This record gives sequence, C-alpha cells and structure tokens, in this order.
Amino acid sequence: MPENKDTLPGCEYKILQNCAGFKYGIDAVLLADFAKVSKDRTICDLCTGTGVIPLLLAAKNKTAKITGVEIQKDVCDIARKNILLNNLSDRLEMIEGDVKSLFDKIPKNTFDTVTVNPPYMKASTAVVNAQDSLSIARHEILCTLEDVVKCAAGLLHSNGNFFMIHKPQRLSEIVTALKENKLEPKRIQFVHPSAGKKATMVLIEAQKCAAGGLEVCEPLFVYETDSGSGKNEYSAQVKKIYCLIYKTICQ
Repeated sequence: MPENKDTLPGCEYKILQNCAGFKYGIDAVLLADFAKVSKDRTICDLCTGTGVIPLLLAAKNKTAKITGVEIQKDVCDIARKNILLNNLSDRLEMIEGDVKSLFDKIPKNTFDTVTVNPPYMKASTAVVNAQDSLSIARHEILCTLEDVVKCAAGLLHSNGNFFMIHKPQRLSEIVTALKENKLEPKRIQFVHPSAGKKATMVLIEAQKCAAGGLEVCEPLFVYETDSGSGKNEYSAQVKKIYCLIYKTICQ
C-alpha cells in the first residue's frame, strides 16, 4: 500500500501513514497533551496504529522509554518504520500483539504509564468489514473497551497512571470498567467542537490502586465559536496545547 510522509505538528518528527488507511486526528494530539509524563517514565501505548502517540510523547519527553502495541501486522510494520525514520530505536519499540493476550509477550506490572486511543464504537452499531483497517481502528472488532482497560491495569505498576480518550456517551461504561480493574478515575476533561455544542470526546486519567477523588477539568473547545473568517480556526486552548507540547508550533 502507498504511504504518505507527514510532519507531526511543531516537532522534528515525521510520520508515515497508509494513504488508504486510518490517519491520526486531533484526538491523538489532545491525549498526548493530557497525559502527564514525568522524567524517565516507562510508557505503553495500546492500539498504537502507526505510532503517532509514542512519537508525540517522545517529542514531549526526551527521556521516556515507550512501547507501542498494535494488532495489525501491516500497521505495526509502518509504526516500526516510523521509529527508524526518526532515529528513535533507543527509546521506542513496537510490539505486534493482541491486548487480550498481551501478557504472553510483556510481563505484568511493567509500566509507569499506559495510554490508549481505542476504537470508540461497538461493532454492533454498524455493518463493518472485519478485515478493513479503518473499521478495526474505529469499531470494537478485535478488542472491546473492557479488554483495553483490563490490559492496561495488568501492565501498570501499583499507583501507575492510565490515560485514555473516548466518547462521552460511553462514560458510565468506562467508569465501571475502570473500577472493576482497580483503576480509580482521578481526572476527566470534556472536549467540545466549540462553545455551545455538546461534548464529542472525553479525556480520562485513572490511577491503579488509588484512593477516590475526581477532578473535573474545565471544558476544552477545539474551535473558536466565530473566527470571523468563515473558516474553522483552532481555539486559543488548542493553540496553547500545541505550543506546550511542541514549543516550535507558534514560532
């Protein structure tokens, strides 16, 4: 399959993406910003696709060791190319694996942080092609919400942090799955297209084996309500996120 080479926003890294496959969106950028990653952390990114979130986190934190996990061989192969393309083999690795049986390849209690931008939609919500890369990325064909949360809990050290972006209409399911796996919700942020519109995404942080106490952050608006140009323009919040992560975006 032909591949495009794109530049990640505001940093030196490039990313190869399948021209006909699933391409990363702003949700990956928002999750990379939302994830708090301190120095020398070990990170695992589940459902990593072509490795966009590991690349973004590597740009954000120059000392983190990051492992991406992807079930689709052809997509995982592109992710490995992206590591080589950006000379990050000393800090990043990709594992072709299934979250439902990942502990055959990775020991439990291995990571400080787990991130995931999983399939949002249940497979039953639409007629989907189980062999299609786009369908697999968007629908719970090869893994469910519960599979992802259970895997993340097993990968984390006690008190390790889990970061996920998902759909707000599934928030009750998410919280139930987290608590069933000893992941305590600690911080959430709703993401709206613009002021006055309903949230379309929610960012969630949970901590393994932690006490209760949930912070609800101020809402994040992706676009200005009225930019005056007739075109969608990123809000000051989103522009600030790009600046904070990548530093060169506003220069």
